[in-house]
Amino acid sequence: MTDAGPRLAALALVVPDYDAAIAFFVDGLGFRLTADLDQGIKRWVTVAPPGGGAELVLARAEGPRQRAAIGDQAGGRVWLFLHSDDFDRDAARISAAGGCFEDSPRTEPYGRVAVWRDPWGNRWDLIAPR
Repeated sequence: MTDAGPRLAALALVVPDYDAAIAFFVDGLGFRLTADLDQGIKRWVTVAPPGGGAELVLARAEGPRQRAAIGDQAGGRVWLFLHSDDFDRDAARISAAGGCFEDSPRTEPYGRVAVWRDPWGNRWDLIAPR
């Protein structure tokens, strides 16, 4: 019997510009563009990682409060975790796309990991699970 309970489908990522975010995630990291719908004053834009998982809703910041949150939605903590089946390949792709690694990869009980920032300052872990 399977549990038919809720699942996490998407997370909103506040970005300064839809097209720059699409370029980073789709052209740079190989995510799939799953929606780009014009809603008048805003767009509904979602991307999904190539290996599956929750989508990101790319939400363009509106107003000073949201613009101030760009890159700091988690108060400086790592809050996005990207699993990889080939750490070196994905680290190279992140760097080539404009992501910036904060440190060298390290081995932890749960796998190989390194912290990186996207072009807007959000902190991510790239993890190759054990």
